[in-house]
Amino acid sequence: MATSKIKKGDTVQVIAGRSKGKQGKVLSVDKKHGRLVVEGVNMVTKHEKPSAANPDGGISQKESTIDASNVMYVHNGKPTRVGFQINGDKKVRIAKSTGDVID
Repeated sequence: MATSKIKKGDTVQVIAGRSKGKQGKVLSVDKKHGRLVVEGVNMVTKHEKPSAANPDGGISQKESTIDASNVMYVHNGKPTRVGFQINGDKKVRIAKSTGDVID
């Protein structure tokens, strides 16, 4: 992927898949594969062997990656598409629904 429209720390809403409708904060972005980890979304069960950090081992829940095409940026409480605009000599993200500059 060239330029990612979603960045770490953004609030997004899932628009497709089993977590559809959930909102969460982006924890990490994998630009190469176009995937994101979103807080509380796409939870998977992981079986862990006992280790020094977790002496009992057991079953834990953790977030898995989700494709970037399955989420929308949330601006003022509503999901919106993200576009780019040149302000002076700087490229900025804008919310398509309102035209506001995101960052």
